[in-house]
Amino acid sequence: MKMDPDWQLDTLAVRAGQERSQFGEHAEALYLTSSFVFESAAQAAARFSGAEAGNVYSRFTNPTVTMLQERLAALEGAEACVATASGMAAIMATIMALLKSGDHIVAARGIFGATQQMLGTIMPRFSVETTFVVGNDPAAYRAALKPNTKLLFIETPSNPLTEVYDIAALAEVAHAAGVLLVVDNCFCSPALQQPLALGADLVIHSATKYLDGQGRVLGGAVCGSKELVEEVFKYLRTAGPTLSPFNAWVILKGLETLKIRMQAQSANALDLARRLEAHPMVARVFYPGQPSHPQHALAMRQQLTGGAIVAFEVKGGRAEAWRVVDHCKLLSITANLGDTKTTITHPASTTHGRVSPEARAEAGIGEGLLRIAVGLEAVDDIEADLRRGLDAT
Repeated sequence: MKMDPDWQLDTLAVRAGQERSQFGEHAEALYLTSSFVFESAAQAAARFSGAEAGNVYSRFTNPTVTMLQERLAALEGAEACVATASGMAAIMATIMALLKSGDHIVAARGIFGATQQMLGTIMPRFSVETTFVVGNDPAAYRAALKPNTKLLFIETPSNPLTEVYDIAALAEVAHAAGVLLVVDNCFCSPALQQPLALGADLVIHSATKYLDGQGRVLGGAVCGSKELVEEVFKYLRTAGPTLSPFNAWVILKGLETLKIRMQAQSANALDLARRLEAHPMVARVFYPGQPSHPQHALAMRQQLTGGAIVAFEVKGGRAEAWRVVDHCKLLSITANLGDTKTTITHPASTTHGRVSPEARAEAGIGEGLLRIAVGLEAVDDIEADLRRGLDAT
């Protein structure tokens, strides 16, 4: 379906990228096939070489996956998108496609635990080093740049403390040094934030989270210019961490309700954050939509809402935080997020459990910290579930 340049995000999320077969199906078709048949040997050669457009093998060309890629590119305002097997696969593919031995990365310390592990312990095996910067001051990132720096990597808001980074300012820092700015947009999704419009070069997604929105499948994506995405695609075509057609189809359907889910979950999160701030056992609440958040003004400039993630510190440390978790009967005790069902996790022992205690402390992740990914349940019921544990501490 040809996209109208005047379509708004709501329409793009439902209609962008759809291509109907000869059967004229209304919903996007699911193409469950490993390979595609050619009309001749010459056509097969042309498809494999890239001289002729068309599907070859579902590891790197599949109509259902293509529809998802085109829709997500439209939502992010990107020239192109390539889908991956997971969010971590998207990050790994970007690094492997664009960097080589001897290159350097500057990354925020406040990023997902698995991303810290990849950059801090896996990539050094390939002689790619990372300097982690604490906080969000652009001057600190400028100071961390080296002559061999190729990427500046952030996620905003960060996981789990919802620290907000000035994308436009960091884009200026990166580009002045000839460095690419890569932004993990997992917490906001394109419904709330479009980093490319603010100067980022590439946007990373864990489509497992809000893009699917119902905790059903794994997926990831990289969005940006055709030139950069093509390099990532070349790596994926050979290495194979690509998205399955079925998972692409599920995420396609998830995108149709992305904006209304994000709006409703953000409203719930704001309400919950205000209630938690009033509880005597809560030492501090981290939520960008609240004026108490240190980057509240910045968040309201570059995001449409504060998002659906609320983190808070329970007074007393790990034992008291675990007591809150263990008293939950409604909230799901799981480290996943972006679901319509509210989830709760203790980052220091789960998502950031493999990160060294020193790195956790540097990132501000204490033993009393809990992260809530707010879903679509009634806020009264979410609060009551948390109060059961908070009131028992």
